Amino acid sequence: MLLSLTNLAILSVVATVSTVEAQQKTGRTTRYWDCCKGSCGWSGKASVNQPITSCDRNDNPLTNMGAKNGCENGGQAYMCTNQSPWAVNDTLSYGFAAVKLTGQNEGTWCCACYKLTFTSGPAAGKTHIVQATNTGGDLGQNHFDLAMPGGGVGLFNGCTSQWGAPPNGWGQQYGGISSRSECDNFPEKLKPGCYWRFDFFQNSDNPDVTFEEITCPKVLTDRSGCIRNGQNPT
Repeated sequence: MLLSLTNLAILSVVATVSTVEAQQKTGRTTRYWDCCKGSCGWSGKASVNQPITSCDRNDNPLTNMGAKNGCENGGQAYMCTNQSPWAVNDTLSYGFAAVKLTGQNEGTWCCACYKLTFTSGPAAGKTHIVQATNTGGDLGQNHFDLAMPGGGVGLFNGCTSQWGAPPNGWGQQYGGISSRSECDNFPEKLKPGCYWRFDFFQNSDNPDVTFEEITCPKVLTDRSGCIRNGQNPT
């Protein structure tokens, strides 16, 4: 009987581990901050209470969800500065990301939240919880493009029209700035998110991650305004 109970205990542990492994997937990251209105800021993208909040040129939240993207000529809607990342402690931070997941579409990931654990680079072992506010047309599979001021504008650049940034944004078009001191010249509201990259993130260069979807924390949905139907952020 003792052997039988031991075997049952082992089977139970194996089943639990298998369940956790099934929930966790591997992915990759890059970084960006293009100042553009996020793709999840349009109605009809997903089953949510409302699209993510966008802001005007002066970082004031817009009530008109249909406002034209600031990355287009004549556009008024930009990425709000409160969608910058921030650290809770030395091992946990929150933020937002553009997302592309294997076999899924915007209807699945818009406004969904994911727990990312970095598995390579200086930030390995740290956790970054993000809400998907955008979709990257140039992203690969299971790919999280982490939003961080100074991370590079990528394909589109709204930072010049919103903040007077250089023609290719701050730093390189892909990758952004290269030193913490460059954050000192950013608009005040963008400085903390820029410093996050060099402090919490330790200037990691596109680290790999394991990830799993989780119920969105209220600290994220309070900033984005977007909650997936059926979820109760805590």
